[in-house]
Amino acid sequence: MERKINCWEFNKCGREPEGENSKEFGACPTKLTSEFDGVNGGKNGGRSCWTVEGTLCNGEIQGAIGSKLMDCIHCEFLKYVNEEEGREFVLIPKKSFYE
Repeated sequence: MERKINCWEFNKCGREPEGENSKEFGACPTKLTSEFDGVNGGKNGGRSCWTVEGTLCNGEIQGAIGSKLMDCIHCEFLKYVNEEEGREFVLIPKKSFYE
């Protein structure tokens, strides 16, 4: 099975530990959370970053899912994951909203 690309690889945001933006913005929460590990075949929150608070988009730290999801719908990475996953695509994991 082919390894799937996570958001930090696709966007090259530089928020990985020791990355170019990690000092200014901190380490990316998508790499640190295990809550969404495996969603859309990703590592930690790497393929459901639109559900993770504190991601970096357009040079700004994003808030919670309720305040950022409409912006994320236009994100090239979300579109990429959606197309790659097809009918198996998970926009909002149950645990992000319902627990």
